[in-house]
Amino acid sequence: MANVQDRGPPSTANIALATAIVSGLAGYYLGQARSIGLFGGSTPRRTSPDEKADEASDISDAADKSGDEEDDVQDLGELKSFAGSTEECKLVLVVRNDLGMTKGKIAAQCGHATLACYKTMIRTNPAHPVLRQWERTGQAKVAVKVESEEDMLMLQAQAISLGLCAQVIHDAGRTQIASGSATVLGVGPGPKSEVDKVTSHLKLL
Repeated sequence: MANVQDRGPPSTANIALATAIVSGLAGYYLGQARSIGLFGGSTPRRTSPDEKADEASDISDAADKSGDEEDDVQDLGELKSFAGSTEECKLVLVVRNDLGMTKGKIAAQCGHATLACYKTMIRTNPAHPVLRQWERTGQAKVAVKVESEEDMLMLQAQAISLGLCAQVIHDAGRTQIASGSATVLGVGPGPKSEVDKVTSHLKLL
């Protein structure tokens, strides 16, 4: 039979360690309980005048950006539904090459054009068959280039005459180019054969 030795009272170091562990766990769980509102609402942190000014500036900037995006969505004639078409759909982004935009600027402007076209289609008909077909088949996007605003606007007019969505993005002028410059034209999403009537002759970006 094994002998059980009397180890005596726990040492001060062991008591201190156990107390620290229990205190840490209790603090953690109490903090979690407070964060989910178990002990009522948290006390709001006081903000300095400088912090309030920064927050107001952030809100103003966000409002400006939102306004820019809303302005990008233009009401340009009636869109055809192309109902019954099972053809592959695509969106073509026509970029002005003469503005000398950097790659990053072009990417941002193409993003604006994609969103403007999508919002136009959704606003026209949330269940638009062409938009749904485009979403289901990978949202194909192709970037091509033109050399002038005049060429871009001619393409927009042609797309509108075919019942396609055609949105031109005008830059806010905060960075590289003049305010109001037409940067990118989005054509579509639409059936490939219809979009090609407008953009198939253009070179890839």
